[in-house]
Amino acid sequence: MSVVNDIHLLIVDDDERIRVLLQKFLVRSGFFVTSARDAAHARRLLEGLDFDLIVLDVMMPGEDGISFTRSLRETLTVPILLLTAKSDTGDRITGLEAGADDYLAKPFEPKELLLRINAILRRVPIEIGISDAPKVLRLGQVRYDIERGELWQGDAPVRLTATEAHLMRIFSAAPGVVIDRTQLADDLGRGNGGAQDRAIDVQITRLRRKIESDPKQPRYLQTVRGAGYMLQPD
Repeated sequence: MSVVNDIHLLIVDDDERIRVLLQKFLVRSGFFVTSARDAAHARRLLEGLDFDLIVLDVMMPGEDGISFTRSLRETLTVPILLLTAKSDTGDRITGLEAGADDYLAKPFEPKELLLRINAILRRVPIEIGISDAPKVLRLGQVRYDIERGELWQGDAPVRLTATEAHLMRIFSAAPGVVIDRTQLADDLGRGNGGAQDRAIDVQITRLRRKIESDPKQPRYLQTVRGAGYMLQPD
């Protein structure tokens, strides 16, 4: 099983058969998985979703995996695991120098991929901040520092992804006010409904796991049926 049950992976591979096989295997291993057919498709997904790790094929038409990795490293720190049919040491070094966290040559055993993913995730640092004179919202055992955009449980910081932090800023600006999914999608730059609504639901579910004692029966980040979501602090 995966090290954390709400980890969101992005698989980028131009081979549909490999994408489907990897997605099925990793979903069975406890991950939430989204796939992209090439770098351009992945870029569009990255504009609207946060991922905990990217599994990226090197040999793709158009922009290859190494060039894509270099480009991503200009703005993102998300871990990247490169997949390639090449096993030459020089190619592995090139991939790592581009900013990849690890490199796995095809063909490989799915279990090895899983072990490498979990090893990378264990190395991902948790961002820690310090709060001095915050204006806070109380959410049971959790508090949200509005000015700093930090979530805390007791003395321990709770790591938020960029999307989760953005959602908290939106909700904390209007506590007790219902915000519909369309508005959330627009605020996050993910309009056009449909699949984007599903993406919002996924992010809400992940955020609830960080602020609710029982995410399945949320007390603070509530669903208002037919209307949207509402943050209701103590």
